[in-house]
Amino acid sequence: MKRGVIFSGVALVAVAAAGVAAVGLGGDRADGTEEQSTQPASTIQVTRQTLVQATTVEGELSHGDPVPLASQAQGTVTWLPAVGATISRGQALLRADERPVVLLYGALPIYRPLASGVEGADVQQFEQNLRELGYTGFTIDDEYTSSTANAVKRWQDDLGVTETGTVDGSLVVVASGAVRVAELTGRVGAPAGGELYTFTGTTRIVTVPVDAGEAGWAVKNAPVTVTLPDGKEVAGKVTAVGTVAASDDSQDGPPGSTSTDGAQIEVTVAVADQRALGSLQQTPVDVAYVAEERTDVLTVPVAALLALAEGGYGLEVVEGGASRYIAVDTGLFADGRVEVSGGGIAEGMTVGLPK
Repeated sequence: MKRGVIFSGVALVAVAAAGVAAVGLGGDRADGTEEQSTQPASTIQVTRQTLVQATTVEGELSHGDPVPLASQAQGTVTWLPAVGATISRGQALLRADERPVVLLYGALPIYRPLASGVEGADVQQFEQNLRELGYTGFTIDDEYTSSTANAVKRWQDDLGVTETGTVDGSLVVVASGAVRVAELTGRVGAPAGGELYTFTGTTRIVTVPVDAGEAGWAVKNAPVTVTLPDGKEVAGKVTAVGTVAASDDSQDGPPGSTSTDGAQIEVTVAVADQRALGSLQQTPVDVAYVAEERTDVLTVPVAALLALAEGGYGLEVVEGGASRYIAVDTGLFADGRVEVSGGGIAEGMTVGLPK
């Protein structure tokens, strides 16, 4: 017994039956009699499998939308990383007056000085970063104690900055994770405060603009297949679905139009195997998702179908050196195969392929 999974794009079949008993979709049968047919040119067995009809949409591989790095450092920029450089926790994002501004991970910005006596979620976030950098001697909680301050002094000593035991935005910038420099907007010699460059995450993702009315497939964790420009396919998974529909700028409309036609949402797809993407950094890709799926169904090649004179479809069943016709119901068409049922059709049955 042969079982499998078939992936396909949408398949359309057109049949013209005009006064004949059975016309093969894959051949020229036009006998029109009810006598036993001659043996078909070839035969194939009915299989049970899963048919998957896939729809392909266009997407773009990139590191995501760039965001600005806003520095609160004082003084003059003395060093900036190169475009494409990646920076991880504890590493310098820039240097101002030769003092590093360091990247930490988290969701909260450094919006106030952190010093002994300060309490809050931002303190716990900072202490977690300090521990991840290898510093100990304090408890990770929402209280900035003298023990925290002593650990900070050791960290500042290692950074080569003044050992104050306090932390503020001139020393630290917080991002959600490691960053990749996208574009320099500042330069060495410029004031260190303000926007100096834009950055993205270091993980490549695929973004897909989808018509708002056709986004039913886009649910979190839905599997997709990403096809790269060289034809290579890699597995992907939907990780985020936009909730605000933006107008598609490519759609023309009268000034002041409020129609939702062409409104799109952005779907984000993660690719777990980043190595499979090779050296690609930004490029158009195709994204295929499951539009319809039929599990554990009987299937035959579309070419085995016969158009019956009385309407509908049939198959030529080959048994013991003879053949007979049976009427069948058809379901999903996918990748050159079709779901069939009724008429006594069974798995493993041998059917003919018309001449």
